[in-house]
Amino acid sequence: MINTLLAVYDWTNGVVMIGIFALVCVILVGILVNFMMSGKGKNKTEDNSTN
Repeated sequence: MINTLLAVYDWTNGVVMIGIFALVCVILVGILVNFMMSGKGKNKTEDNSTN
């Protein structure tokens, strides 16, 4: 009974949607890490100007 239900269902759409979701998540995490690494530190510029 279970084998006949698995044969009828098409897994392609679900796999594609999960793949696209995973790709979007990886891109968003990469953008976030890029923003964190390239952000200007306010403390560094204030320390140099007070000395």
